[in-house]
Amino acid sequence: MLTPAHLTLTQWLSPAFPTGAFAYSHGLEHEIATRVVRDAASLAAWLENILRFGAGWQDAVLLSHALEGGCDALDDLARALAPCAERLQEGLEQGAAFARTVKGITGRARPPRMLPVAVGEAAAPLCLAREDVIALYLQGFAGNLVTIGIRHVPLGQTEGQAVLSCLAPLIHDLAHRAACAPLDTLGTCALAGDLAALQHEGMDVRIFRT
Repeated sequence: MLTPAHLTLTQWLSPAFPTGAFAYSHGLEHEIATRVVRDAASLAAWLENILRFGAGWQDAVLLSHALEGGCDALDDLARALAPCAERLQEGLEQGAAFARTVKGITGRARPPRMLPVAVGEAAAPLCLAREDVIALYLQGFAGNLVTIGIRHVPLGQTEGQAVLSCLAPLIHDLAHRAACAPLDTLGTCALAGDLAALQHEGMDVRIFRT
């Protein structure tokens, strides 16, 4: 059943929430510039790999554990797991903006943390099912990157939304598995995505921060 807590979390993870997510491409800008991502099919494949083998899974596990507490240690771990300076910047800046805005709404001060840890810490008092929180987080993450693809591949709005729709079963599966995953399942093998983020740092012309 939909509850006020669900509506609160949906608000926090919506594109309108001022985390500045629109300014971060997670390396996608480089992949579009080099034509690795050039249409809906290649965008869907790239996003599936990032979700399944990269930051999607990693963030999901960190968020799952942050809902249970221990956020100081989890934040240190999240920072250590960032594969490059831009990924660290992406997580820290969005996490700080998220915590700052939640404080402005709720009055509850939260320390600046990496984004998945910040979301988990703030969402814990909502007492929602862990799987629901993770799924909505991953949906927001993927949705932001689809929006970048719509604007800069470019794709039509309908074509872009079809990409996001086709990722829904994967997001549901990842949320289900991450909800009970131990920390020793953390890790990524999305090397191409990590290299794209590293190469983005050296691009002469950049629209996005990452």
